[in-house]
Amino acid sequence: MPETNQPKTILITGAAGGIGRATVQLFAERGWRVIGIDRAPFGSEFPSNGLFIQSDISIGANVESIFEQARRFTGVLHGLVNNAALQIARPLLETSVEDWDAVMASNLRSVFLGIKLAHPLLKAAGGGAIVNVSSVHAVATSANIAAYAASKGGLLALTRAVAIEFAPDNIRCNAVLPGAVDTPMLRAGLSRGHVQGDDILERLDNLARKTVNGRVGRPDEIAHTIYFLIDETQSSFMTGQALIVDGGATARLSTE
Repeated sequence: MPETNQPKTILITGAAGGIGRATVQLFAERGWRVIGIDRAPFGSEFPSNGLFIQSDISIGANVESIFEQARRFTGVLHGLVNNAALQIARPLLETSVEDWDAVMASNLRSVFLGIKLAHPLLKAAGGGAIVNVSSVHAVATSANIAAYAASKGGLLALTRAVAIEFAPDNIRCNAVLPGAVDTPMLRAGLSRGHVQGDDILERLDNLARKTVNGRVGRPDEIAHTIYFLIDETQSSFMTGQALIVDGGATARLSTE
């Protein structure tokens, strides 16, 4: 029988970035033990009762190694957050095969491998939840970001497939689709020309005007959505679904 008197454990990829870092902090505050994964260092503020592994999950052998270390740290997982992502902003005709493969390896293949390797640990806990961090680019996109959009669309299809296949083991799988959230990735991506402005602050302001709420999102707002989808007391009857969190940007007709 799974232990019920121990803290729950979650594995979060892309842990050092904007949304990932906020998610690590929120789960730690709620009493979870966190295993964080990122190619970049996290820093000394990573939760002391957790485990941080610096690794590039676009390399398949690294994912295997990560889960070997995870299994030494814990016998069970109660949650998995697939948040790591690579965004290459380039016109489709200028996107090389190497660019395409790099995005798919980071954003889609790593999730496939991680879910397979996490399954025994989730099952050993008596069930759990997986959240795949997709993007609004899975449902509505813009120029010069085709590989990223395709990878995030694939993540939605994978979410549905996992929800169906893992249901007998009491493992739920859902996706969150963030819109414009103020993260290092967003700021870097604003240089691709889809938002006007002479500097980063003007581009952020113009981007904010495109949302119904009139602002870009905060990483902690996405972290709370992820927590909702993981927490069985709040979303136990949800699986195979996609939650858009975009300040209403996709609710507005682009022709108006």
